[in-house]
Amino acid sequence: MIRAFVRSDSEERRFATANADLTATTLRVNRIFVLAMPLLMGIMNFSSVAVLWFGGHLVDNGQMPIGNLTAFLAYILQILMSVLMAVMMVILVPRAEASAERIEAVVRVEPSIAAPEHPVTPATAKGIVEFRDITFGYPGGEHPVLRDLSFQLRPGETTAIIGGTGAGKTTLLNLIPRFFDVSSGELLIDGVNVRDRSLEELWSGIGLVPQQAYLFGGTVADNLRFAAESATDAELWHALEVAQARDFVATMPGQLDAPIDQGGTNVSGGQRQRLAIARALLKRPLIYLFDDCFSALDATTDARLRAALRAETRDTTVVIVTQRVSTILNADRIIVLDGGCVVGSGTHEELLAACEPYQEIVASQLGEAAA
Repeated sequence: MIRAFVRSDSEERRFATANADLTATTLRVNRIFVLAMPLLMGIMNFSSVAVLWFGGHLVDNGQMPIGNLTAFLAYILQILMSVLMAVMMVILVPRAEASAERIEAVVRVEPSIAAPEHPVTPATAKGIVEFRDITFGYPGGEHPVLRDLSFQLRPGETTAIIGGTGAGKTTLLNLIPRFFDVSSGELLIDGVNVRDRSLEELWSGIGLVPQQAYLFGGTVADNLRFAAESATDAELWHALEVAQARDFVATMPGQLDAPIDQGGTNVSGGQRQRLAIARALLKRPLIYLFDDCFSALDATTDARLRAALRAETRDTTVVIVTQRVSTILNADRIIVLDGGCVVGSGTHEELLAACEPYQEIVASQLGEAAA
């Protein structure tokens, strides 16, 4: 899981100072490098020519054996190469020092999301999520991203969140696993404020599939077992089948042992999304959060996946963030966000009859006839 970090004013000044120091150091090092390298290479080559010139005359006059000349040339080249390496170290050490200061400044930043000293465990774990008059704004932002949100997400229901770009859909979803703390109001899971829950316990009950599905270097099985280390191959195949990923995994060389590059760059965007969904399903959490993770799927695969998910997640709380109306037509409840506020809540038919922003979204995607 990702933790949010917020820098104080003093930390911001320290970062700005480190940036200025790094810029000044880089400019100074490059100027030295531009002068030193041609100078040193010129000295090295001139010395070699001079040794061969004068040594050649001495050898020709019989005053020096040719072996002495060869040894002297090798020694002087070794000395000059050592000087060259020493100069390179002088150039690189200030750069390394400035970079080390920047790394240290990052390491010293304290996470703004801290675990409570005395965590509270709910009496019963059902996966009920409740927003109570929640307002949230990012640190340094001029206006809140979300304002006065009050609703409940219940087990056995699929709740869809839809809205225009910048409406706050992903931000709302990120509040549930406590990636950020609300500015005001309360976010409760099973009746306990998320601020009072142990972070590990909180995250263990949530299966999140983000917008940008990320896979780790390893095999297909390794990536799926991040959610459940002890999962059997049969459980892996079941999760892949529900996520509509079984067919393409079965055709990969090695199948479950097929290699996955860091970031999943050797599979397509749709395949990454389906593998990430399978990983979340394997965890079997109480709350599923799908953040626009069906965007790379074609309509047929999307429909099959949603049908399989409905059967698999019938007793859990499911939240789907999307911009595609076709993905949420059969959702139990659709929440429409506009400017960070809830402007409509209900089924598809109810919103078509009473919510103008939703009507506009449907018309833009499905045509005027559908709206």
